[in-house]
Amino acid sequence: MGIRLLPQTLINQIAAGEVVERPASAMKELVENAIDAGASRIDIVMKEGGRVLLSVTDDGCGMEPEELELAVQRHATSKIPDEDLFNIATLGFRGEALPSIGSVSRMSITSRTEKAENAWCIRVEGGEKQGPEPAAHPKGTRIEVRDLFFATPARLKFLKAPRTELTHGIDTVKRLAMCHPEIGFTLGDGVRTLLKLPVAHGDLFEATLERLRGIMGKEFAENAVPIEAERDNVRLTGHISLPTLNRGNNALQFFFVNGRPVKDKQLYGAIRGAYRDFLAHDRHPLLALFIELPPRAVDVNVHPAKAEVRFRDPQGVRGLIVSALKQALNGAGHLASTTVSDEALASMRAPMQHPQQYEMDPRTIEMARAITSPHHSSGVGHYVPEGLRERAASFQAPLSGFDAPPQANVQQSSDVAMSAPPEQYPLGVARAQLHETYIIAQSGDAIIMVDQHAAHERLVYERIKNGVEANGVKRQGLLIPEVVELDLADADRLVARAAELEELGLVLENFGSGTVVVREVPAMLGAKVDVQGLVKDVADSLAEVDEAMSLKDRLMDVCGSMACHGSIRAGRRLSLDEMNALLREMEATPHSGQCKHGRPTYVELKLKDIERLFGRSG
Repeated sequence: MGIRLLPQTLINQIAAGEVVERPASAMKELVENAIDAGASRIDIVMKEGGRVLLSVTDDGCGMEPEELELAVQRHATSKIPDEDLFNIATLGFRGEALPSIGSVSRMSITSRTEKAENAWCIRVEGGEKQGPEPAAHPKGTRIEVRDLFFATPARLKFLKAPRTELTHGIDTVKRLAMCHPEIGFTLGDGVRTLLKLPVAHGDLFEATLERLRGIMGKEFAENAVPIEAERDNVRLTGHISLPTLNRGNNALQFFFVNGRPVKDKQLYGAIRGAYRDFLAHDRHPLLALFIELPPRAVDVNVHPAKAEVRFRDPQGVRGLIVSALKQALNGAGHLASTTVSDEALASMRAPMQHPQQYEMDPRTIEMARAITSPHHSSGVGHYVPEGLRERAASFQAPLSGFDAPPQANVQQSSDVAMSAPPEQYPLGVARAQLHETYIIAQSGDAIIMVDQHAAHERLVYERIKNGVEANGVKRQGLLIPEVVELDLADADRLVARAAELEELGLVLENFGSGTVVVREVPAMLGAKVDVQGLVKDVADSLAEVDEAMSLKDRLMDVCGSMACHGSIRAGRRLSLDEMNALLREMEATPHSGQCKHGRPTYVELKLKDIERLFGRSG
């Protein structure tokens, strides 16, 4: 077969295969056009997941009839005024979306400019144009796409169930709406409204957080840390969650580059790097980050659906993200997310809402009736069996031992601890220790429960990390060097990184096949450190880290194992002075609100919430 030119309709259908993957991708193109048109409100309808009807209505600038005719032709656009593909300041610019969609559906566009006497409508069915002709419509544009892919039936087989396609559409609108809090969005299925995001008011951070609250939820908004940083003409803003608010996947991580939602592996990698000290590898924070940089510093033309970008200086962007996020998390200090206390209160409410039912002894019922009778005091009208009145009185007697001095094994607050005003400290003053594991503290308006092992582990980790960064981890020599037997691979791995481990204060050397000898350990781990367990845990950590990781990142992973061995164990009894010293150090140490795996180190229960549990409020 000889070479020939393809028909225009077939060319458009091929382009549609790249641009219009599913109804949500078609909707994305139409909504981006509405945003570029200066709309302040965009209403979307997706019937049967967008397969039967996809409608996008906006109140933007609108189009003249001549522009309508051009809009449905390939490579016609108003988004590149100077014909420079490296200076793109709009969302849609390829000039392929409308003709591509029209080639595989029955599409109509009705539009009216502010000064026009009436609207105009043009129709495109399977690539065939009709119009434009006069129509009735307010200022703005309405695009209706019916029977999507009717002209390419094979594509219909790849569409999912209507509910699935609708879910993709909702997700697409949410991503676009995050970056444009000044625009109101609605999305419905033709029967009911499924998503309603009103215009957000306030300055940049207030409006953005209000919009994120409507999309990512109240929990995120209450536990979000603002981000603002700038370097080399690259500006980063947004909000990130405290480490204790995390998920098992990165579905609630959103990135935007010059107002364009994107998915980029380098950006996800930067987030993992920023949270390395705070979360386990299988946990992910929630966040929405907005990157603004000169158009020439980023290529938005590397993907047909504009879902990916290429930075001119990717390492600079990554470095800005990591440093900005770490600085923001440092500024959050010892805070943990409010979801921790909410979950604790919810677990307390559950038994109260479903109290256990008990069968009461008949004699007890009779006694209760007797003592609650209005005639009880005179004995008129009720006969109380012999001995029953004495039993009733015993229920009202003072509790045995209530006023007695506490037992010897109950810790007493020291004079300093008792006299210190609880409101003076964010984490309050220690009052007791329960199960030799949990510290109970009282602050000005709350009760605080601290996991002593998790809290001290974070403190020790920060000390070791700071020592590594300052090249000054103090070591203590073992009176008798300890020999540790390991698997051959683990021993070889430790010996190969002996120089790195020495920076952490752990000095070891090869002692034969599958054996190492430990001569020094970090001084801060104390004299009773379990050297065998420490070395085996360090070997496990080294086995898990990526060989491509930087030296510093590898050291930080190993620090976590060492901190665990140097921290206070559950089951150790503490004096009040020790408890208060731990609380004060937590307040002064960044990130002490969570252990290295993102779990909380303390739970704060506000007094007003506790009062509600007992029905004392209102």
